[in-house]
Amino acid sequence: MLSKQRSARSLSLLACGALALGACSTADTGEGSGGGDGETQDQTIAFAWEQEFEAYNGNTSSQNATKNTVVLNRVLTQFWEYDPEGQVAPYEPFGSFQKTSDDPLTVEYTINEDAKWSDGEPIDCDDMVLKWAAQSGKFKKDDKDVFSPAATTGYEDMQQPQCEDGDKKFTVVYDEPFADWSASFDQFIMPAHIVEKEAKVEDLVAAVTDKDMDAIGKAAKFWNEGWVLKAGELKPDIMPSSGPYMIDSWTAGQSLTLKANPQWWGDAPKASTIVFRFIAGEQQSQALQNGEVQLISPQPQVDIVKQIDAIGDSVIKETGDRYIFEHVDFNFGTDFKDPEIRKAFAMCVPRETIVKNLIQPVNPEGTVMDGRYVFPFQDNYAGIVGATDAGEYAKPDIEGAKAILTAKGKTNMPVRIGYQTPNQRRTSTVQLIADSCKQAGFDVKDAGTDSFFGTEQPARNWDVALFGWAGSPLVSGNSSTYVTGGGNNFGDYSNPEVDAKTAELNKAVEESEQDRLITDIEKLLWSDLATIPLFAHPGVNAQAANLEGVVFQPSQSEVTWNMDQWTMAAE
Repeated sequence: MLSKQRSARSLSLLACGALALGACSTADTGEGSGGGDGETQDQTIAFAWEQEFEAYNGNTSSQNATKNTVVLNRVLTQFWEYDPEGQVAPYEPFGSFQKTSDDPLTVEYTINEDAKWSDGEPIDCDDMVLKWAAQSGKFKKDDKDVFSPAATTGYEDMQQPQCEDGDKKFTVVYDEPFADWSASFDQFIMPAHIVEKEAKVEDLVAAVTDKDMDAIGKAAKFWNEGWVLKAGELKPDIMPSSGPYMIDSWTAGQSLTLKANPQWWGDAPKASTIVFRFIAGEQQSQALQNGEVQLISPQPQVDIVKQIDAIGDSVIKETGDRYIFEHVDFNFGTDFKDPEIRKAFAMCVPRETIVKNLIQPVNPEGTVMDGRYVFPFQDNYAGIVGATDAGEYAKPDIEGAKAILTAKGKTNMPVRIGYQTPNQRRTSTVQLIADSCKQAGFDVKDAGTDSFFGTEQPARNWDVALFGWAGSPLVSGNSSTYVTGGGNNFGDYSNPEVDAKTAELNKAVEESEQDRLITDIEKLLWSDLATIPLFAHPGVNAQAANLEGVVFQPSQSEVTWNMDQWTMAAE
């Protein structure tokens, strides 16, 4: 078996350099630049994924999940993508953008003249105004955002795009500097004409411009809920594609199939069909060996990696650093609103044991992660986390935790740890935490369910949540996770100092200033025990030896980021 190792150690935090005038440079990703070149081969490539697709709109706080991203990566396209190093690179088939001013920060965008939805409707100004309106946080009813975005970062400081209904060019002006300006208008840009039709809004651009809250409210309700699907449910009339592929069919609990989009204006995808097979992680290596799938990218688990290694020369395994980390979050609506109770729990979580038992057999260099904004493979990691209180929780302090619970009268305090099943590594993690924290006086219950992300997590039906955040080097990537009321702040943590520091960070251009602010935020998060980071996920891909075009992706886009380049070599 051929085995390859990639490292992201040299990656910096800065997304696209300082705010110098001009556009970001394009990385060579093997992509064409549009124009319909190439020929699609009549090939079917199957990819195994553990969680089933659920929503066509991955922008909402409840559906901002990799289970949707992996399917939509080349179904819904945008102005930029993460390149093989996890950095921002313009996606030229969709269009181009250029910063034209620093004060005020101004960016001009041009949508490809040929760009259109698979139903024939042009991609234009309307879609960009919808993107901005839905993610700006500027449209409220009873002081609450009528849209439910996972994040408003960047858009909240952006004025409405300057364009008219149907325009292919638009300009945005920021009220404040924004470090990650090159990453605006990302996934997922949704079809405004579908929102207009389904919400019965005659002119969305006019409604947004005039702040017609009746019309905007109807549009928001559809944007929030209208693209959430039942398993196996396809609604092709409201799910047009803007990429090389379109969703063709879906069998609940088994598979989802993409077919080449005949309306795609860029270089033709290399394979005509991509099939996502929903297979539990521990069964994926067997499916790869049997030829049921040609590619797997499972969460790192000891037994799975051993199974891959045992297959032999018919597969290629690739591992590498990834911007994904595992953590436990507290529900601040429970007894964990008390900082002393959070401290007691943090003191009994056996982080070193978790890493030693569950991660180091997969990645011998794996270590306990002490940061949330920076990763152990980044050069600035040691300096930032070394200035925090993370070391206080490096090893369990059972007696200290027990003393706190006794003083609080919380002996045998029940704790439900929620997570998405099936996932053997997380099941094992919960058991290790339960065994350790039982000694301190916590009665930990495994509350994992197969509906956790869609139901229990957003409803806050848990005491402690165990899951991973998939990220990138973007400094603004965590903005909605730790700020008050943030779309990804599922535990309802709040600290005005963190809010203020996060706003500063989003504006910071110089790397030294970013590091200073990240250090300040990390100190606060550790002092408050907002969450407890556990470890960074090592990435593992395994593919059939005759599958070509797969490129390891360290960011949140996952391995399907360039699936239009996948092809089976002739035997």
